[in-house]
Amino acid sequence: MSEPVVAQGLVRRFGDVVAVDGIDLSVGQGEVFGFLGPNGAGKSTTVRMLTTLLRPTAGRAWVAGHDVVAEADAVRRSIGVALQEAALDPLMSGRELLRLQAVLHGIVPQEGKARAESLLHTVGLTAAADRRVATYSGGMKRRLDLALALMHEPEVMFLDEPTTGLDPNSRAALWVEIRELNAAGTTVFLTTQYMEEADKLCARIAIIDGGRIVAEGTPRRLKAEVGDPTLRVSLSEEADRAAAEAKLKGFGEPVPDSEEYVSIRLRRGAAGVAEVARSLEEAGIAVEGLELHNPTLDDVFQNATGRRLEGSAEGDETPEAPQR
Repeated sequence: MSEPVVAQGLVRRFGDVVAVDGIDLSVGQGEVFGFLGPNGAGKSTTVRMLTTLLRPTAGRAWVAGHDVVAEADAVRRSIGVALQEAALDPLMSGRELLRLQAVLHGIVPQEGKARAESLLHTVGLTAAADRRVATYSGGMKRRLDLALALMHEPEVMFLDEPTTGLDPNSRAALWVEIRELNAAGTTVFLTTQYMEEADKLCARIAIIDGGRIVAEGTPRRLKAEVGDPTLRVSLSEEADRAAAEAKLKGFGEPVPDSEEYVSIRLRRGAAGVAEVARSLEEAGIAVEGLELHNPTLDDVFQNATGRRLEGSAEGDETPEAPQR
């Protein structure tokens, strides 16, 4: 297959729970593909199937041209994987772990040493190379885990929520590493629950919810399909919410939102904000603020599911032991 990652009708059940419900996707050569969705949507379960850590209940998938079930060993030799929790020996140094990784992949010592030094430079850990991993920050551990996954020069790199829990500076630094990795020709499959991350890094995205893909395409196209910008109106405590909703319907389609806001798709965009404010004032509806937002990936998710992506789901996906 020409595409590095292909899934057809992929299903994974845990007892009566359907974690992944018949998804189809393909990832182009040399692209950064984003898999976006809330916690529990099926992102990590999908990655575990694609990386041979879980057997699909139904459907098929190919990675780097190899069937993930029938040719699992070939898949593993072709991919790099950095999961949410980096399994790093805290008593070893970054340099020691990289050289050990080279040995495990059968790379001759001289070449393994050279690759280790190159990767330490790539992920910005040269100065900390001889420190024990126990002294590394969360961001440094994520970058080291990325370097370890790159030691054998994989065709496809799977990054499962690599920036979860990182501070903004560490997240930005890891974004730089992902861009450089892709610029060097590596295909990247990135799962994330952060809209900005998917928007900034990915050429194409698929949005998953409840184990099903609900939207797929380039971020620009998906946002353009949403249409008009969203006007979010924050009401004062004494304001009549029902009256505000009725008044705002005349300016655009209502949008589900938190109790803090009454929101609509504002047909006239920025040009209509003043008219809305005037209309609410004339009706005696007290307003604390108005916010106009151009379509985002959160709006794409809301269009497809009826709720916001941020904070829309809680809890981890059902765990299962890796395939042996």
